[in-house]
Amino acid sequence: MRFDTSQSMRLGQQMKLAPRMIQSMEILQMPLAELEERIEQELGSNPTLELAENDFDEQAMRELRDEAEREARELQREMDHGEGSVDDFERLDSFEQWNPDAVDNAIDDDRAYSRESPSREDLYDPRIDARRASSRLDGEPDAKFEAMASAPARSASLAEQLLRQWAMVDVDERLRPMGEAIIGFLDEDGYLRVDLEEARDKAPRPDNAPKEWPGDLERWEMALTAIQIFLEPAGVAARDARECLLLQIDAALAGDLKFDISASADDETATIADPATLANARMLVADHLDDLMRNRLPRVAERSRLSLEQIKRAIEALRRFSLAPARRLVTESPEPITPDVIIEYDEATDRYVSYLNDTRIPNLRLNRDYALMSKDRAAPKRDRDFLKTHLSNAQWLIDAVEQRRQTLLRVVQVVISEQRDYFDYGPEALKPLPMTQVADQLGVHVATVSRAVADKWVQTPRGMAALRGFFSGGLATEGGEDMSYDAARAALREVVDGEDKSKPLSDEALAKAMQERGIEIARRTVAKYRAMMDIPPARLRKAY
Repeated sequence: MRFDTSQSMRLGQQMKLAPRMIQSMEILQMPLAELEERIEQELGSNPTLELAENDFDEQAMRELRDEAEREARELQREMDHGEGSVDDFERLDSFEQWNPDAVDNAIDDDRAYSRESPSREDLYDPRIDARRASSRLDGEPDAKFEAMASAPARSASLAEQLLRQWAMVDVDERLRPMGEAIIGFLDEDGYLRVDLEEARDKAPRPDNAPKEWPGDLERWEMALTAIQIFLEPAGVAARDARECLLLQIDAALAGDLKFDISASADDETATIADPATLANARMLVADHLDDLMRNRLPRVAERSRLSLEQIKRAIEALRRFSLAPARRLVTESPEPITPDVIIEYDEATDRYVSYLNDTRIPNLRLNRDYALMSKDRAAPKRDRDFLKTHLSNAQWLIDAVEQRRQTLLRVVQVVISEQRDYFDYGPEALKPLPMTQVADQLGVHVATVSRAVADKWVQTPRGMAALRGFFSGGLATEGGEDMSYDAARAALREVVDGEDKSKPLSDEALAKAMQERGIEIARRTVAKYRAMMDIPPARLRKAY
C-alpha cells in the first residue's frame, strides 16, 4: 500500500446566491401581514432606517440612495471574492421546498453586532432624537401600544374550564383527583380517546391524591360518569360518537339541553317540542347507528318498526347535536385574510384594473443624519463602518420591498389578461394557466412567479380568491377548448346539486352527465373530484 499526493486543476461553474439575494426571495414570498412584521423588526433593529415624511428633500434622498447603492456594490464585490456562509445556502435549499416556515432570516450574520461595533448609545446624537420626536404630532397615540392594548385576552383552555366546573361539583373527595386526571386526557373535541385503564396507569400523582392512588378501576369509572353527568356541555368525556350522542340526548330528555326539533339548527334559543322524537333518536343511535351512517333507512325502518317519517324526524333531531361538544367552550376564530391585491371592474373602459393593497406598508427611507455621519471623516472609522453596513442593509430592504411590489403587480396583470372569463362568468370559466407561461411572458424564472403568488390573496368582484388558484392545469372539452381543473370541479358540483336526490347519480352517470356538457372526464376522475369536494357517494346522497 502506497500513499502519495498530487495536484490537479478542475474547471467548473458553480452558482452561489449572496445572502442579499436570499433576502429578496424571502420578501417576495411573504404575504402582507408577514411583510408588515418584517418591516417593523427592521425599523426596530436598524437605526439608519426610518419612516419617510412628506417634507423630506427628494434630491437629498436620491443622493443617499446613490451613495448606498455604491456602498452595496462594494460590499457585494467583497462577498464575491470570499466564501459564502454554509448556513445561507442551507436556507436556500429549504427555500426550494416552498416552505416559508422553514426560512429564517438570511442576513442575521451580516447584521450582527460585533464586539468592536458601536452600540446605539455610542451613536447617540440629541439632534437626531429631537428630530424624530418632532416628527410625531403632540398627543398622537403610539400605534404599537394601541395594538397591544386592544389585543384580545387569551381565552381559557378546555382543560381550565372543565377543571373549574369540576371543582364546583359535589362529589366524593376521593374521586376529585381522578376526575382531574381524566380531564387532562380529553382531546380538543372533548373525547376520552385512551382506554380508562391506560389513563389510570399513566396519570401522574396529584398533590391531593388519596393514599390508595391510583385505586381500582371502579372508582375511575365513577369519576368518569360524574364528569359526563355534571360537566357542560353535554357529551364531554364520551369515549366514542355513539356515547357522545346518547349523553346529549339524555340531557335533552332531562331538560338540561333544550331545542326545538322544528327549528333551524342555528337557533340555540329554541325549546324542546317533541320528546317522543328524541326517544326514537336515542333508540336509533343505541341500536342502529351503523345503518344510519350508511343511509340504510329501509333496513332501519324494518328492524326498528318505525316509519320512514319518524326516522327522518329523528335524524333531523340528531343533526342538532354536536359530535365535537368541547368546541363550544373553546372557539378558534379564523385568522382574517388581508388581500395583497385588489381587482376592480372599470365600466368606462370595460376592463379590470388592479392595484396593490399596500397602504399598510410604510414608506421607508434612509436616515439622513446617519448617512451624513457615515461620510464624515472626523467620525471614528469604527462608527463609519457600522453605519455603512446598516445603510446598505436598509437600502437592500427598500429595494426588495419595491421589487416585490412590481413583480406582484405584473403577475396579477397577466392573470387578469388570461383569466378575463373567470371575472366575467365565474369559476366555471377558469382556464388552465401554467406558471411557466406567465414566467415566459414576464421574462422571469418560474420560481419567481411561484414565490410571488405563494400565500397571496386577491380581492375580486367575485369575492376573495387565492392568487395561486388561478394557476392550474386542465383538461380539454369536446369543442377542443381548455378548461381548468377547478372549473371542472365547479361543473361537477352543479351537476350533483341538480340531480334527483331520490335517484342520485353514480360516478359513471356523473361522468356521462359531464360529457353531455362537453367535458371529457373519466369515472375515476369523477370519484377523485367528488372526494376532494367532500361529496358523499350516491348511496349516501339518496333521499327516501
